[in-house]
Amino acid sequence: MKAGTLYLDGVSVVFDGFRALNSLSLVIEPGELRAIIGPNGAGKTTMMDIITGKTRPTAGTVQFGDHDLTRMDEAAIAELGIGRKFQKPTVFDALTVFENLELALKAPRDPWSCLRWVLPPAARRRIEATLAEIGLADRAGARAAILSHGQRQWLEIGMLLMQEPQLLLVDEPVAGMTDQETEHTAALLRRIAGQRSVVVVEHDLEFVRALGEKVTVLCEGAVLSEGSIDRVQNDPRVIEVYLGR
Repeated sequence: MKAGTLYLDGVSVVFDGFRALNSLSLVIEPGELRAIIGPNGAGKTTMMDIITGKTRPTAGTVQFGDHDLTRMDEAAIAELGIGRKFQKPTVFDALTVFENLELALKAPRDPWSCLRWVLPPAARRRIEATLAEIGLADRAGARAAILSHGQRQWLEIGMLLMQEPQLLLVDEPVAGMTDQETEHTAALLRRIAGQRSVVVVEHDLEFVRALGEKVTVLCEGAVLSEGSIDRVQNDPRVIEVYLGR
């Protein structure tokens, strides 16, 4: 299988008789930006838990390139290049924006390396490039505690980018954002896709439309519909189970 391809085939997850995923099959190509939508309980979070190793499937195949993710723990999957951003941002409020990115830098973490740590010029350039990419270059010296909600989300995305992921899973990134912040976030995710794959779980359909990429609709743990936002919005099955509510 091509490196960087995410491949789920016939994935099922059963919790105490409840089928959270029901023979889910999905392929995300390297560099692809994909939006995942669906009603509450559709299996979106469980799908991300399966990919990141938080939950083991009851049945099915979960592969990233040639790697069988079902045989790996969360740390090994993260090291492989799969990053996940939860809905609530987790940044270090007491540190500056620059320091948050420096802390997230992919580097040796043993005690001796930490004691001798001096930020190399190449790493500084990477942080500065990431600051520009997420739109926070002018806030580099500001403490994370004073950032707006949207800026905190962008900072956490930047922290994940410092880990050099091949696949980024982003959960409801624009919840609680202003219209301007939402627009910035759509542009940011479009910008960072291509160099790596980005999977966005979201409820805001206008934001999904702004992403302008393929949409997958989940329902009852399986794929209900796929295609452009216009196609899925006009699918009678999607209207019945999701949009008509």
